[in-house]
Amino acid sequence: MHTVVERDLKVDMVLSPERSIPVAARLSYRTVDPYAVHFTFHIASEKPVTWTFARELLMAGIFRASGVGDVQVFPGTDRKQAVLCVALSSPEGQALLEAPARAVTAWLDRTLQVVAPGEERGWLALDEGLRELLASGA
Repeated sequence: MHTVVERDLKVDMVLSPERSIPVAARLSYRTVDPYAVHFTFHIASEKPVTWTFARELLMAGIFRASGVGDVQVFPGTDRKQAVLCVALSSPEGQALLEAPARAVTAWLDRTLQVVAPGEERGWLALDEGLRELLASGA
């Protein structure tokens, strides 16, 4: 049986050092994809935007700057609280988001209780996926 661990939260999209706007977001972790986390942002568009990246990257970013390229995660502070900064880059543009570090850490702890680091491989349904692929005649 597969498990989903989700957390809704408000993040701040940083527009400049003096200005940011709140954005509704959801963190999701699914044991069917045990190495990944999904960060969905509900911005002013018809469809939400979802970024998927390694859970390990998010965990490392709590303590130190991590990631190269499209997703970088690092600790920070705003005027009120510790935040986890997530810098995203794509051909369509760039965004810097600040999420409350305490909320992200609590959610990550829940994912680690479901699938401990190093146990992800045991959750991969490789045999099942191979059977489906062979049955489809691909």
